[in-house]
Amino acid sequence: MANLQVNYLGLDLKSPIVIGASNLSDNIDRLKKLEESGVGAIVFKTLFEEQIELEELELDNDLEAYNERHPEMVRIFPELHHAGPRGHLHKLKKTKQALTIPIIGSLNCITPSTWVDWAIRMQDTGVDAIELNFYSSPSRFELTGAEIIESQLQVVADVKSKIKIPLAVKLSPFYGNPLEVIARMDKFGVNAFVLFNRMYQPDIDIEEERMKQTYVFSRSDDARLALRYSGLLYNRIQAQISAATGVVTAEEAIKMLLSGANTVQVVSAVYKNGPDYVKSMLAEISAWMNSKKYESIEDFRGKLSYSNLKDPFAYTRAQYIDILMRSSEWINPWFL
Repeated sequence: MANLQVNYLGLDLKSPIVIGASNLSDNIDRLKKLEESGVGAIVFKTLFEEQIELEELELDNDLEAYNERHPEMVRIFPELHHAGPRGHLHKLKKTKQALTIPIIGSLNCITPSTWVDWAIRMQDTGVDAIELNFYSSPSRFELTGAEIIESQLQVVADVKSKIKIPLAVKLSPFYGNPLEVIARMDKFGVNAFVLFNRMYQPDIDIEEERMKQTYVFSRSDDARLALRYSGLLYNRIQAQISAATGVVTAEEAIKMLLSGANTVQVVSAVYKNGPDYVKSMLAEISAWMNSKKYESIEDFRGKLSYSNLKDPFAYTRAQYIDILMRSSEWINPWFL
C-alpha cells in the first residue's frame, strides 16, 4: 500500500494535502471532519491587521452614535471593545487544542512592527508553524517594486529571528523575478514557500453601478503557474515548497508533487465538494502510486522538476515559443 506521509516545515504529515487559509477554519466540527478525511495539516484563516482595524473603527463609530444625546450622557458603552486580534488568536488556540494534526497560523499585517508582535503572540497559542501571507495590493504610484521587496525581506528577517517555530512565506507571483525574491528570502532561513497567493480582484455591478464582491473558485488551469515555479525551485533552494491555487483534483496534486512540491494546499475543492472529497483525492493519489510501483511520495517527488529533466527548455520561454510556432497543428481550420 502506498505511503502518503510527507515532511513539511519539519512536521510529519499523514498526507501531502494541506487545507489552505480560508473561512473553512471557522468551524471546528468541519475541521474535525477534514482531519478524519486525511488532510495532513490545516492553515488557519489569516489574521488580517487591516480588516481588524476597519472593524474596530466601525465598532467605535457605532458606539459613539448615541453619545451625548442627553446632557448627562458622555458615553453609553464605556467598557465595550472590539475583540480584534485577540479574538482571532483565541479561536486559533481552541482549534489547536481540538485537533491532533498540525495547525499553521497565517498572518498579514500592514505595519512592520506589527508583524513581529503578532507572530510572537500567534506562536504563544501553540500552533506548529506560522505562514506569513504577503498579500499586497499597491495603490500608490510612488511606491516602487524594490521598496516593497525590501520591506518584505525585513519582515521575514525580523520574524524569523524572533520566533522558535517553523516559518512559511506565502507569496504572490507579481514580482519582476519571483525566483530572485524567493532566493533572497531563502537566505534568511525560511522553511517553506507557498506558491501562490490568489489575489481577489474588484468587480462592478453595471446595473446598480456599484462595486460588488464576487467569489470565484479556482480551476485546474490555475495550477500551472505554481507548477512552473515548483519545478524551477526544486533542489535549488533550501526551503520546501507548498503549491497552492488550482489544486482541485488528485491529478493536479500529483503533477505538483512530480514538479517538486512537498505539499499542496486545497480550498476551493473542499468548498465545492465537502470534507469527504479529500478522501477521494487521497485514494486516487494512492491508486496512481500503486500503478506506478511507487511506495512513497519521495520516490517520485521532483522527478519532473527543472533539475531532473534533460530538456532544458521544459520550464522556460522556449517552450511557449515552440507552442506558438506549432499552433497550426491544433487550431480550428476555420481560422486559417
